[in-house]
Amino acid sequence: MSETDDPNTDDDLELEEMNPEMPTDVEQISEKSAADLEAVFDVPVRISVVLGRARMPISRLLKMDVGTVVELDRQVGEAIDIYVNDRLVARGEIVLVEERLGVTMTEIIKVS
Repeated sequence: MSETDDPNTDDDLELEEMNPEMPTDVEQISEKSAADLEAVFDVPVRISVVLGRARMPISRLLKMDVGTVVELDRQVGEAIDIYVNDRLVARGEIVLVEERLGVTMTEIIKVS
């Protein structure tokens, strides 16, 4: 068998790199990303602020009446949890804003 008959000979074979070209300009990348995000700016999300939790038997729950105090698992002054669409994103403190309750974020939770 001659070298020209060998199908494994790659003398005439040319390989091209198949990596797509990535923009090298960082500003160009971030501008495109920011522009892409504009499409979701009006999408509503649900924000929940959790003051604390409590566990109790159903029998105790059924005995509750107006004025019943439920003891939570948090201390006074301890940070509260802030959720966006059921995902913990921050912790904060309760504040009073013109006769309404609000939340000041004191810590952003990093996703790991």
